Amino acid sequence: MEMTLGLYLLAVNCAAFALMGADKGRAKRGAWRISEKALFLPVLLGGGLGGTLGMRVFHHKTRHWYFRFGFPLLLVLQLAALLFLGSKIAGR
Repeated sequence: MEMTLGLYLLAVNCAAFALMGADKGRAKRGAWRISEKALFLPVLLGGGLGGTLGMRVFHHKTRHWYFRFGFPLLLVLQLAALLFLGSKIAGR
C-alpha cells in the first residue's frame, strides 16, 4: 500500500513539474498553451510539491495569486494529510 502511494505521488508530482516547464516553454515560443485547469489538475491530485517547484524553477505563473498561493497551500494540506495517514499506519 505504502509503495503504491509513493509511486503515485512521485508520478503526479513529476507530471505537475513537467507541465509547468512545458507551458513555460510554449509561452516563450508563442505556441498554443496548456490551460490553467490542466496545470492545476495534477496539483489537486497530490502534486503540490511538483507544481510549486515547477512554478519556482521555471518562474512560471508567479504573478497569478491563485497559483502563487494556491499551489503552496495545496502542498501544505497534502503534507498534513500524509502525516495524518502516516500516523494512522504507524499506530496500527
